[in-house]
Amino acid sequence: MAQPLNNEIIDAAIEGFEAQKQRIDDRIAELRSMRDGSSTESSSKADTTPGKRKFSPDALRRMREAQQRRWAKARGEAEPAAPAASPQPAKKRRLSPAGRKAIQEALRRRWAQKRAEGTASQSGAKSAAKKKAAGSSATARKRGPGKKAAKKTPIAASPAAS
Repeated sequence: MAQPLNNEIIDAAIEGFEAQKQRIDDRIAELRSMRDGSSTESSSKADTTPGKRKFSPDALRRMREAQQRRWAKARGEAEPAAPAASPQPAKKRRLSPAGRKAIQEALRRRWAQKRAEGTASQSGAKSAAKKKAAGSSATARKRGPGKKAAKKTPIAASPAAS
């Protein structure tokens, strides 16, 4: 006949199963570290270590002021009547329409000047290039077509091959 289960037996069974579960978890972590190439201690610590908390700048400022008040109280100094003026975030500066127009006009003048300088230097370069081209074409007419101008005929189409 089966013995009835009481709380002590159930508690002992739970502890045994939890110990087995812990051993299995340790072996799984060891195998994972072997697969990833890291040590077992670092992987088990990384799983339990919480991440570093990040505070907003306003929260940091409030904590700093509260700590300063606590220090002042501990030293017996009088608390400041009002907290120090906290630096408010600067308003985003906007460009006025007049300022934008002035910048655009200055850029237009600059690029017009640059284009004028470029066309003046290019026109001089173009005229020199035209003179050079005219001179070279005259000599080309005297000599005949150059090597680049001559067409190459395939070997199979030449009359000597037939």
